[in-house]
Amino acid sequence: MPELRRIPVNGVELNVALAGQGPAVLLLHGFPHTWRLWADVLPRLADDYSVIAPDLRGLGDSTRAETGYDAQSLADDAAELLHALGHDSAAVVGIDAGAPPAFLLAMNRPDLVGKLVLMESLLGRLPGAEDFLANGAPWWFGFHAVPDLAETVLVGNEAPYIDWFLNAGTLGEGVRPDVRDAFVRAYTGRDALRCAFSYYRALPASAAQIEQAATTRLTVPTMAIGSHPVGRTLERQLRPITDDLTGHLIDGCGHIIPQHRPDALLTLLAPFLAR
Repeated sequence: MPELRRIPVNGVELNVALAGQGPAVLLLHGFPHTWRLWADVLPRLADDYSVIAPDLRGLGDSTRAETGYDAQSLADDAAELLHALGHDSAAVVGIDAGAPPAFLLAMNRPDLVGKLVLMESLLGRLPGAEDFLANGAPWWFGFHAVPDLAETVLVGNEAPYIDWFLNAGTLGEGVRPDVRDAFVRAYTGRDALRCAFSYYRALPASAAQIEQAATTRLTVPTMAIGSHPVGRTLERQLRPITDDLTGHLIDGCGHIIPQHRPDALLTLLAPFLAR
């Protein structure tokens, strides 16, 4: 079991799981997850690295902040977290909602990011996602984006709602019970839901930040990993602006890669991080 610490950064306290020694690896989860998304990955990475897995702002046991859910604010959280822990740089791994702040951290602070891994996410309005978005964004993006609506509707029904995402994100296999229960607890209650949906309400601001950052080059070694449903869409967005990009597709894998296919993920991460 990793050590859990509360670390003040950028006006909030982040609940952070820490394990191992060596070069730093920062793991940024998405929705509807907490640091426990990495439960099957973190111990094996900790054999060679100092692994840092926070609950993102407002999620899990981190401060339920009123603001700061845009990608740049989350990137600032990550930068301050690394400084607070005494790390001059880290390999940064982001999935889903954790990918945009990881991208902005690498774009705006390449001194802090030795390597970058992005998984199963889109980067705002950057070209390359046209086919994926041909029929519009997934239905829940609009539902979550309406202020006060989703949290009002879902209070008291959090468990089946979270279960739907976990089952869909693992192609019907689900996640193991202890991880599932931790996720449900983390997203139960109106304020917990409000924080989660604030990520979606900040998407226009995040998209503008990504678009601005992408006027320069992504210079750090980068790996894009896709599965279902994003596939190679993220890789296509990154390709025109990235100096050193490796792309992979994990076949037969759902969106929640670290839970659904942790061994396949580690097979890709190990040689890339060791480069």
